[in-house]
Amino acid sequence: MHDDREDEVLDELSEEQLAAGPMPDTPEAGDEPIEPDPEEERRAQQELLRVEAELNQRWGETKIAPTLKRITALLNMMGEPHATYPLIQIAGTNGKGSVARMVDALLTRMGLRVGRYTSPHLQVVTERISVDGSPVSASTYVDAYADLLPFVSMVDEARAADAPRMTKFEVLTALAFSIFADAPVEVAVLETGMGGTWDATNVGEAQVAAITPVSRDHVEYLGSDVVSIAKEKAGVIGKDGVAVVAEQDPEVLHALMERAVEVDATVARAGHEFGVLEREKGVGGQQLKLQGLGGVYEDIFLPVHGEHQAANAALALATVEAFFGAGPDRQLVVEAVREAFADLTLPGRLEPVRGAPTVLLDAAHNPHSAQALAATVDAEFAFRRLVAVIGVLDDKDAHGILEAIEPVVSDVVVTRNASPRALEPEALAEIAIPIFGEDRVHVHPRLDLAVESAVALVEHTEDPEEPLAGGGVLITGSVVTAGEARALFGKDPA
Repeated sequence: MHDDREDEVLDELSEEQLAAGPMPDTPEAGDEPIEPDPEEERRAQQELLRVEAELNQRWGETKIAPTLKRITALLNMMGEPHATYPLIQIAGTNGKGSVARMVDALLTRMGLRVGRYTSPHLQVVTERISVDGSPVSASTYVDAYADLLPFVSMVDEARAADAPRMTKFEVLTALAFSIFADAPVEVAVLETGMGGTWDATNVGEAQVAAITPVSRDHVEYLGSDVVSIAKEKAGVIGKDGVAVVAEQDPEVLHALMERAVEVDATVARAGHEFGVLEREKGVGGQQLKLQGLGGVYEDIFLPVHGEHQAANAALALATVEAFFGAGPDRQLVVEAVREAFADLTLPGRLEPVRGAPTVLLDAAHNPHSAQALAATVDAEFAFRRLVAVIGVLDDKDAHGILEAIEPVVSDVVVTRNASPRALEPEALAEIAIPIFGEDRVHVHPRLDLAVESAVALVEHTEDPEEPLAGGGVLITGSVVTAGEARALFGKDPA
């Protein structure tokens, strides 16, 4: 993707810019953020659309450029903003976004100012860069991009003739690092994009790396077998750092442990050093007893459903303990842990957006996450009838997603979201009919009409004695589908 000549030019650019000093107008630590003017923010919203259109001309986020040279050169020119605060990195296949939000909530409750970088977004791109638990304003995003663009252009111009420009994800990652430095934050929580070793977030040396469950996804870039994928994800485990690892298949765990040994990292494993000791399903969530690195944490209420979310909570807790250096003789403040989890919100993760009938959103977008979703619905909900609305991207395993959901729903309404990568409803129906049977598959080309159809199916009955209460609609299949549904139901970006 690049050659030695390109490396030499990028190195020279970095050295020249470093000699000139860091980016100007960097606030001093302790400066209070300034609330944006409403009129200025409205203008910034329009400018944000232009910036997004410009970024979309670059390599999309479904492609990996196997080099950190460009992002390293860019950050060097900027004065290495990512080196001004400690980093926590989260990699894996499923659960990264949930764990990132949990880690953010715990660190914030412990008194730190936290920056969180996640992807993809549900509704608005500014959701990806969060400070103090909220997405940055459009004006902050746009202004930071304007400051960044001259440096990006320099890196673009230095590339070899046959090499791509900086990717969209590389630019967004540098943008997040810059905004976090300007805030300034005291710790940054970074969710990797698709991979690990060559992911742009891996340009820094994370103090703690959390690895969520690894399964097959993005096989065209990460490899077709789970061990190859695990080795790519393991690249985020840094030298002399700490790796906090969720429960994994044995071959995945072996690959992760090999990397940890190679870089002399300390390892904490779910089911050994930490984990879920007790879990009791409840109204609006679950009650947990967690084994942490620093001891047992009891009476933890987690306001989201699912055994997989309980496991995510244990992983997040151990990650924060590792960051603070907790151990057998040093436990986090238990009441602060309880408060952080109790106040947690996870948009797009079995999120209720309507009652009568209940409408739930979930961003499950591969078979593994769809299986976890189906298991949670089966174990923790008692719907009289549940209809799924599903929109899937064309590079995803639609068959595996539909197969996982089928046992817990009565009908499926296939549709499409607004992504140019969306699988057409007719093509999705062809996949669904052998799984569900023709009578249980309904097709609507628009998401809003698909939801209306699902509600009508839930409320329809030929038996006048059958109660209408207890019906539900589940909207899933893609992060994009869940995000569009959130907007449809009037939910603000979060």
